[in-house]
Amino acid sequence: MAKRIGGAGKTGGGDSNILARISNSEIVSQGRRAAGDAVGVSKKLIWSTGKAAWIAGTTFLILVVPLIIEMDREAQLNEIDLQQASLLGAPAAPVQRGM
Repeated sequence: MAKRIGGAGKTGGGDSNILARISNSEIVSQGRRAAGDAVGVSKKLIWSTGKAAWIAGTTFLILVVPLIIEMDREAQLNEIDLQQASLLGAPAAPVQRGM
């Protein structure tokens, strides 16, 4: 059987001393700082994304929705003109309205 090196069977204070040295090491503190920085950047990104979504949503409501309503109204008027023309016996030709 091979001889164990490094006190693999020890219990008690040796393990807590190793954990304390690891948790107080420079690389762990750098990792904590990096994680904190990542959280800060994530919060800023979420905030700016929400702001951009608000701007896009309000712009859509102000500019695009009235355009869609007007296009629907124009299509309804064209349909009414075609129905009236077919009732009067005129050939059904698409009516072009000027803007």
